[in-house]
Amino acid sequence: MPAYLAEFLATPLGILTLTVLKALAILAPLLFGVAYLTYAERKVLAGIQLRKGPNVVGPFGLFQPFADAIKMIFKETVIPAGADRALFLLAPMLTFALAMMAWAVVPVADGWAIADINVGVLYLFAISSLGVYGIIIAGWASNSKYAFLGALRSAAQMVSYEVSMGFVLVSVVLCVGSLNLTDVVRAQQHVWFCFPLLPMFVVFFISALAETNRAPFDIPEGESEIVAGFFVEYSSMAFGLFFLGEYANMILMSTMTSILFLGGWYGPFGLLPQFGPLWLILKICFFLFVFIWVRGTFPRYRYDQLMRLGWKVFLPLSLLWLVITAGVLLAFGWLPHA
Repeated sequence: MPAYLAEFLATPLGILTLTVLKALAILAPLLFGVAYLTYAERKVLAGIQLRKGPNVVGPFGLFQPFADAIKMIFKETVIPAGADRALFLLAPMLTFALAMMAWAVVPVADGWAIADINVGVLYLFAISSLGVYGIIIAGWASNSKYAFLGALRSAAQMVSYEVSMGFVLVSVVLCVGSLNLTDVVRAQQHVWFCFPLLPMFVVFFISALAETNRAPFDIPEGESEIVAGFFVEYSSMAFGLFFLGEYANMILMSTMTSILFLGGWYGPFGLLPQFGPLWLILKICFFLFVFIWVRGTFPRYRYDQLMRLGWKVFLPLSLLWLVITAGVLLAFGWLPHA
């Protein structure tokens, strides 16, 4: 690196410039991935249901996401007469912004992160918990009882499953001895955590389905019950931001599952370590396929079944496994020393 460039990067302006470039390097492919995740979902669901899916706009329908985006941008944003205008517009922006902010600490390879902080796990859990505010604000500001009911149901669902996810994260942190996500991946260089922590792996992924309001836990969007839930009054890009936030969260949860349990950028059995980011992308794509496959396969849970699963099954199971994990690590002297 030239000396003048090194000197510039050492200045506050240089650090800011480098951070912005890092953010763009991650967020630009992420937004492109969100656009084509909608295309992939429609194609996979079409295959499950013996349909063709998008096949008209461009070769193999590949330009369909752009057509959808243009249509959404040029639609009119309708704000209900009795709605709180400021909060009504703030809610989708908040949801989308939080979905983007979470990526600040996600490492895509060894040392490749916008901010490789020592409390990355805690930061992610905090950002994930804040996501419920966008939904509550959207339901309340719409001045619609249907939207407010959908928001309450969605908030209860997200809070219920975040408790179990918290215990899962603590189990992983116990095994690593660090809250840094890069350290979490390095600790799986020889054995992925999906093997010793298999029940926690299953609980985390199913909780991720509920956390992102995806089928079979898409209770807030039960059209036959509450008219599409908390965003029923939204249109145009205001609805589009909720849409983008949901799919960005799907990619985030797939990434987190890969990092916490499938060794992140490490290949199976240490194969081809030079292709670290590619291994992570393949794992993310696998979990995204499972997200879509589950939507096309399983029927929707009733709300009481959803709550029972979260509070009476996942919470006791994750707490029990946390105690067992701590006991085994302590008994065999395997507790890591941070």
